[in-house]
Amino acid sequence: MRLTVFGATGGVGQEIVKQALAAGHHVTAVVRDPSGYAPAHERLEVFRSDLSDPEQVRKAVAGRDAVLSGLGARRLKDAGITHRLTRTVLAAMEAEGVRRLVVVSAGPLSPALRGQPPLDRLMRAVIGTVLKKIYDDLRVMESDLAASGTDWTSVRPPRLLDKPLTGTYRKVVGGMPRSGRTLARADVAHAMLGALDDPATVRQGVGVAY
Repeated sequence: MRLTVFGATGGVGQEIVKQALAAGHHVTAVVRDPSGYAPAHERLEVFRSDLSDPEQVRKAVAGRDAVLSGLGARRLKDAGITHRLTRTVLAAMEAEGVRRLVVVSAGPLSPALRGQPPLDRLMRAVIGTVLKKIYDDLRVMESDLAASGTDWTSVRPPRLLDKPLTGTYRKVVGGMPRSGRTLARADVAHAMLGALDDPATVRQGVGVAY
Protein backbone atom coordinates (compact mmCIF):
# COMPACT_ATOMS: atom_id res chain seq x y z
CA MET A 1 0.00 0.00 0.00
CA ARG A 2 0.96 3.65 -0.44
CA LEU A 3 0.76 5.22 3.01
CA THR A 4 1.21 8.73 4.39
CA VAL A 5 2.26 9.09 8.02
CA PHE A 6 1.73 12.32 9.95
CA GLY A 7 3.57 12.87 13.23
CA ALA A 8 6.33 10.72 11.79
CA THR A 9 9.00 12.01 14.20
CA GLY A 10 7.07 11.07 17.35
CA GLY A 11 7.44 7.82 19.24
CA VAL A 12 4.40 6.15 17.65
CA GLY A 13 4.99 7.77 14.24
CA GLN A 14 8.55 6.52 13.99
CA GLU A 15 7.36 3.00 14.75
CA ILE A 16 4.62 3.23 12.12
CA VAL A 17 7.16 4.21 9.49
CA LYS A 18 9.62 1.49 10.48
CA GLN A 19 7.04 -1.28 10.64
CA ALA A 20 5.28 -0.17 7.45
CA LEU A 21 8.53 -0.26 5.49
CA ALA A 22 9.38 -3.67 6.95
CA ALA A 23 5.97 -4.90 5.77
CA GLY A 24 6.68 -3.76 2.21
CA HIS A 25 4.56 -0.60 2.09
CA HIS A 26 5.55 2.62 0.33
CA VAL A 27 5.64 5.37 2.96
CA THR A 28 5.50 9.16 2.83
CA ALA A 29 6.67 10.49 6.20
CA VAL A 30 5.50 14.05 6.84
CA VAL A 31 7.95 15.98 9.05
CA ARG A 32 8.71 19.59 9.89
CA ASP A 33 12.46 19.24 9.38
CA PRO A 34 13.68 16.45 7.10
CA SER A 35 17.37 16.99 7.87
CA GLY A 36 18.75 13.89 9.47
CA TYR A 37 15.37 12.14 9.53
CA ALA A 38 15.55 8.38 9.17
CA PRO A 39 18.02 6.41 7.03
CA ALA A 40 17.41 6.39 3.29
CA HIS A 41 15.05 3.71 2.04
CA GLU A 42 13.89 3.04 -1.51
CA ARG A 43 10.24 3.00 -0.43
CA LEU A 44 10.43 6.03 1.89
CA GLU A 45 9.64 9.60 0.84
CA VAL A 46 10.28 12.33 3.41
CA PHE A 47 7.84 15.20 2.89
CA ARG A 48 8.49 18.54 4.58
CA SER A 49 5.45 20.31 6.04
CA ASP A 50 4.38 21.95 9.29
CA LEU A 51 0.71 21.34 8.37
CA SER A 52 -0.02 25.06 8.22
CA ASP A 53 -0.70 25.01 4.47
CA PRO A 54 -3.70 22.85 3.48
CA GLU A 55 -2.70 22.90 -0.19
CA GLN A 56 0.75 21.56 0.66
CA VAL A 57 -0.77 18.81 2.80
CA ARG A 58 -2.90 17.75 -0.18
CA LYS A 59 0.30 16.88 -2.02
CA ALA A 60 1.31 14.60 0.86
CA VAL A 61 -1.90 12.53 0.65
CA ALA A 62 -2.69 12.63 -3.08
CA GLY A 63 -2.77 9.17 -4.62
CA ARG A 64 -2.24 7.37 -1.31
CA ASP A 65 -4.23 4.34 -0.22
CA ALA A 66 -4.40 5.34 3.44
CA VAL A 67 -3.21 7.86 6.01
CA LEU A 68 -1.96 7.16 9.53
CA SER A 69 -1.56 9.86 12.16
CA GLY A 70 0.66 9.81 15.21
CA LEU A 71 -0.12 13.47 15.89
CA GLY A 72 -0.61 14.37 19.53
CA ALA A 73 0.26 16.91 22.20
CA ARG A 74 3.45 15.91 23.99
CA ARG A 75 3.01 18.49 26.77
CA LEU A 76 -0.01 19.98 28.53
CA LYS A 77 0.76 23.40 27.10
CA ASP A 78 0.41 21.93 23.59
CA ALA A 79 -3.17 20.79 24.23
CA GLY A 80 -5.37 21.79 21.31
CA ILE A 81 -2.80 21.11 18.63
CA THR A 82 -4.06 17.62 17.83
CA HIS A 83 -7.54 18.53 16.63
CA ARG A 84 -6.28 21.61 14.77
CA LEU A 85 -3.67 19.66 12.82
CA THR A 86 -6.04 16.75 12.22
CA ARG A 87 -8.58 19.12 10.69
CA THR A 88 -5.97 20.08 8.10
CA VAL A 89 -5.35 16.40 7.36
CA LEU A 90 -9.08 15.67 7.05
CA ALA A 91 -9.58 18.59 4.66
CA ALA A 92 -6.67 17.42 2.49
CA MET A 93 -7.94 13.83 2.41
CA GLU A 94 -11.47 14.84 1.48
CA ALA A 95 -10.15 17.15 -1.26
CA GLU A 96 -8.07 14.31 -2.72
CA GLY A 97 -10.65 11.57 -2.25
CA VAL A 98 -8.51 9.54 0.15
CA ARG A 99 -10.80 7.75 2.58
CA ARG A 100 -8.89 5.47 4.96
CA LEU A 101 -7.51 7.13 8.10
CA VAL A 102 -6.13 5.59 11.30
CA VAL A 103 -5.21 7.88 14.20
CA VAL A 104 -3.83 7.42 17.70
CA SER A 105 -6.01 8.69 20.54
CA ALA A 106 -6.14 7.60 24.21
CA GLY A 107 -7.70 4.84 26.30
CA PRO A 108 -9.69 7.17 28.60
CA LEU A 109 -11.83 8.18 25.62
CA SER A 110 -13.20 4.64 25.47
CA PRO A 111 -16.54 4.00 27.19
CA ALA A 112 -16.13 3.09 30.86
CA LEU A 113 -16.42 -0.64 31.42
CA ARG A 114 -19.07 -1.97 33.76
CA GLY A 115 -17.68 -3.74 36.77
CA GLN A 116 -14.26 -2.14 36.53
CA PRO A 117 -12.02 -2.85 39.53
CA PRO A 118 -12.00 0.08 42.01
CA LEU A 119 -8.33 0.81 41.30
CA ASP A 120 -9.04 1.13 37.58
CA ARG A 121 -11.92 3.54 38.25
CA LEU A 122 -9.72 5.62 40.53
CA MET A 123 -6.85 5.74 38.04
CA ARG A 124 -9.19 6.75 35.22
CA ALA A 125 -10.61 9.59 37.31
CA VAL A 126 -7.21 10.89 38.44
CA ILE A 127 -5.61 10.71 35.00
CA GLY A 128 -8.68 12.27 33.42
CA THR A 129 -8.38 15.24 35.79
CA VAL A 130 -4.63 15.75 35.41
CA LEU A 131 -4.65 15.45 31.61
CA LYS A 132 -8.09 16.98 31.05
CA LYS A 133 -6.93 19.51 28.44
CA ILE A 134 -5.19 16.85 26.37
CA TYR A 135 -8.20 14.53 26.50
CA ASP A 136 -10.56 17.39 25.63
CA ASP A 137 -8.35 18.03 22.59
CA LEU A 138 -8.65 14.36 21.57
CA ARG A 139 -12.42 14.40 22.09
CA VAL A 140 -12.73 17.30 19.65
CA MET A 141 -10.54 15.39 17.20
CA GLU A 142 -12.71 12.29 17.47
CA SER A 143 -15.85 14.39 17.02
CA ASP A 144 -14.34 15.81 13.83
CA LEU A 145 -13.56 12.29 12.64
CA ALA A 146 -17.15 11.19 13.23
CA ALA A 147 -18.45 14.18 11.26
CA SER A 148 -16.07 13.58 8.34
CA GLY A 149 -16.56 11.47 5.26
CA THR A 150 -13.46 9.38 5.96
CA ASP A 151 -13.31 5.71 6.90
CA TRP A 152 -11.55 6.44 10.17
CA THR A 153 -10.33 4.32 13.06
CA SER A 154 -9.21 5.76 16.40
CA VAL A 155 -6.74 3.49 18.22
CA ARG A 156 -6.93 4.18 21.97
CA PRO A 157 -4.00 2.95 24.08
CA PRO A 158 -3.46 3.48 27.82
CA ARG A 159 -0.13 4.67 29.28
CA LEU A 160 2.58 4.39 26.64
CA LEU A 161 5.89 2.62 27.16
CA ASP A 162 9.17 2.68 25.28
CA LYS A 163 9.44 -1.09 24.93
CA PRO A 164 10.15 -3.45 22.02
CA LEU A 165 7.41 -4.68 19.71
CA THR A 166 5.63 -7.80 20.96
CA GLY A 167 2.66 -8.05 18.60
CA THR A 168 0.75 -9.54 21.52
CA TYR A 169 -1.90 -7.38 23.17
CA ARG A 170 -5.64 -7.22 23.69
CA LYS A 171 -8.00 -5.30 21.42
CA VAL A 172 -11.63 -4.29 21.92
CA VAL A 173 -13.56 -2.58 19.14
CA GLY A 174 -15.81 0.04 20.71
CA GLY A 175 -14.36 -0.47 24.18
CA MET A 176 -11.22 -0.99 26.23
CA PRO A 177 -9.55 -4.18 27.51
CA ARG A 178 -10.36 -4.72 31.19
CA SER A 179 -7.58 -3.47 33.46
CA GLY A 180 -5.51 -2.49 30.42
CA ARG A 181 -2.98 -0.06 31.84
CA THR A 182 0.03 0.03 29.49
CA LEU A 183 1.12 -0.59 25.91
CA ALA A 184 4.41 -0.07 24.08
CA ARG A 185 4.47 2.57 21.37
CA ALA A 186 5.72 -0.12 19.02
CA ASP A 187 2.61 -2.19 19.68
CA VAL A 188 0.37 0.86 19.20
CA ALA A 189 1.90 1.27 15.74
CA HIS A 190 1.38 -2.45 15.10
CA ALA A 191 -2.29 -2.13 16.02
CA MET A 192 -2.72 0.91 13.79
CA LEU A 193 -1.21 -0.82 10.78
CA GLY A 194 -3.29 -3.91 11.51
CA ALA A 195 -6.47 -1.82 11.50
CA LEU A 196 -5.92 -0.70 7.91
CA ASP A 197 -7.37 -3.89 6.44
CA ASP A 198 -9.83 -4.67 9.23
CA PRO A 199 -13.36 -3.58 8.22
CA ALA A 200 -14.60 -4.14 11.78
CA THR A 201 -12.58 -1.11 12.89
CA VAL A 202 -13.94 1.36 10.34
CA ARG A 203 -15.57 4.40 12.01
CA GLN A 204 -14.81 2.86 15.40
CA GLY A 205 -12.67 3.52 18.43
CA VAL A 206 -10.47 0.54 19.27
CA GLY A 207 -9.06 0.06 22.77
CA VAL A 208 -5.68 -1.68 22.88
CA ALA A 209 -3.62 -2.76 25.91
CA TYR A 210 -1.60 -5.61 27.38
